[in-house]
Amino acid sequence: MIQTLKDWKVPAILLGSLGIASIGDFIYLVAINIIVYQMTGSAAAVAGLWVISPLTNIVTKFWTGSFIDYRSKKKIVMVSYVLRAVFIALIPFASSLFAVYTILVLLSIAKAFFGPASMTYVTMLVPPAKRKRFNSLRSFTSSGAFIIGPAIGGLLIFLTNITVTLWLNAAFFLIAAFLLSLLPETEKIVQEEIPALTFSQVVKDFNVVLDFMADKKYVSAIYLSYLAVMLFSFAMDVQEVVFTQQVIGLSRVEYSLLISITGIGSVSGALFLTFISNKISIRLMIIIGMLMMSGGYVIYAFSWSFVSITVGFIVLGFFNVFLNAGIATFYQNNIPVSVMGRVTSVFQLFQSVFQIIFILAMGFLADIISLKLTIASLAIIMSIAAIVYSFAVWHPKYSRWYKEDTEDLKKARMI
Repeated sequence: MIQTLKDWKVPAILLGSLGIASIGDFIYLVAINIIVYQMTGSAAAVAGLWVISPLTNIVTKFWTGSFIDYRSKKKIVMVSYVLRAVFIALIPFASSLFAVYTILVLLSIAKAFFGPASMTYVTMLVPPAKRKRFNSLRSFTSSGAFIIGPAIGGLLIFLTNITVTLWLNAAFFLIAAFLLSLLPETEKIVQEEIPALTFSQVVKDFNVVLDFMADKKYVSAIYLSYLAVMLFSFAMDVQEVVFTQQVIGLSRVEYSLLISITGIGSVSGALFLTFISNKISIRLMIIIGMLMMSGGYVIYAFSWSFVSITVGFIVLGFFNVFLNAGIATFYQNNIPVSVMGRVTSVFQLFQSVFQIIFILAMGFLADIISLKLTIASLAIIMSIAAIVYSFAVWHPKYSRWYKEDTEDLKKARMI
């Protein structure tokens, strides 16, 4: 038991850093929505917050991987935390909507570096034997942040004001950076060997990703297909407030309660998965998560009351953590860390392009046909795609990509 605690000291600190940053993200989300709405009184301006990150990703993801893979991942994550703290602390001084949006773009650029760098650093720091449980615990902290973050944000705004809330919010990222500083460096960087970040280098690195995708067709197809299926989830989430209130007829209080119940469902799913993670295969985590989550969206799309939509949200919240933890472990086990920053950046680039397309398509379809029919169609297509995806994951021909028969993994199952 004592040895197990020692073995988990480093992963626990890493989880703490990532978890605190996640809480900070949700506090910021509450505050920035209120600020933009108070400044403009426009729902469209608030909705514009949804497209800032995908648009920024399209501009930055071409070259972030080229920067990340040749430099210390730990330092990049730490710098991204500090920059996010600085930019969030500056928001109260923004006197116009343009200034606020400019800061939000800078925040999105910092997060564009954080995603691929943190994924690579986690993979390098957490050994294969601990990845499933680590990713399960990370889902638990993320789900907890989903509940705690907005609650803390609302409480801070109530007790103080938006300015103080944002400054305290910035402190969360500084604490996350401090915790990260306690962790070991996982790579030796020779400064002279770092290539210059030129256009030709970016093109060369982009071709490296294309070569990887050609060489590892199945791994690339599974992960990109996962991102494609999740686009349906993203598109439905964008219209969630409008759908629940205008189509289902929920009040604002009922909607707030629904979100809290969904968060509790996610935390429960993550806690349950944490205990059984070493007794369930990666493939089963992905398949159960994908099928049940898409089923939850189908219930949501065809709901008629608060009770029915609550059932759908609990199901998708509970099993979404299975899918996220499973696909993260699959990704970490099959993408070499030497190219993970570049591969992750390019994959996220593809994701961002299609997110914007889906957002625009959703708005267009909702105007032409009813929003209810649009959501129902997306849910049905998503469930069909989930079934096809699950067959591809379960096919015996590709079982080698999900193997967990190393000595370390066998030992982990005994813990």
